[in-house]
Amino acid sequence: MAEYFMEWFQLDTIDLALIGLSTACVYGGIILYTRLTGLRSFSKMSASDFAMTIAVGSLFGGAIVNPKPTVLAALAALAFLFFMQWLFAWIRRHTSYGSKVLDNTPVLLMRGSSILENNLQKVNMTHGDLYAKLREANVSRFDQVLAVVFEATGDVSVLHTTDPEFTMDTELLEGVENEP
Repeated sequence: MAEYFMEWFQLDTIDLALIGLSTACVYGGIILYTRLTGLRSFSKMSASDFAMTIAVGSLFGGAIVNPKPTVLAALAALAFLFFMQWLFAWIRRHTSYGSKVLDNTPVLLMRGSSILENNLQKVNMTHGDLYAKLREANVSRFDQVLAVVFEATGDVSVLHTTDPEFTMDTELLEGVENEP
C-alpha cells in the first residue's frame, strides 16, 4: 500500500521534460489560435463562449500531463474548437436566426425598485442572490435601482443611480426579456 501511495509523488526527469515541452507547445498553440480567431474566443458573452473556455482548459490540462492525447492531437482538437468558436460567432453576427438558436436571452429581474418574481424564478435566483448582487453594486436603497438584468452569460448587471432625476436610455434594455 505504501508503495502505491509513493507512486503519486514520483516524477522522473524525462516525464518532467515532456510535461514542459507539451506545455510550451499547447500553450503556444492556444496563443496562435487566439491571435488568428480573435479575443472573442475567451469572452463570456454566450453559452458557446463559456463552453469554449472550459473545453480549452480541459484539453490544455489533459495534453500537458498525459501521453494521450498526443500534443499534435491536442493541437488539432484545439484548432477545431477555435474554428467552431469562430464559426458560431460568424453565424451570430450574420444571421438573426443563428443568434436566437445559439444565445440565451437576458432577463429583467428588477424594473426600478420592483422585483419581477416570475423572472427571478425563471432564472433560479433567490432574493438572497439578488440582494447580494445589489450589495456588490453598492446599492443602498431599492429606489436607487433603475434595472437589474440577468445577462445571457449568467452575470447580473445592476443599473443604478443616486440622482432621483436620472432616467435610463430604453435602448439599454433592448432584447431583454421582460416579465411574461
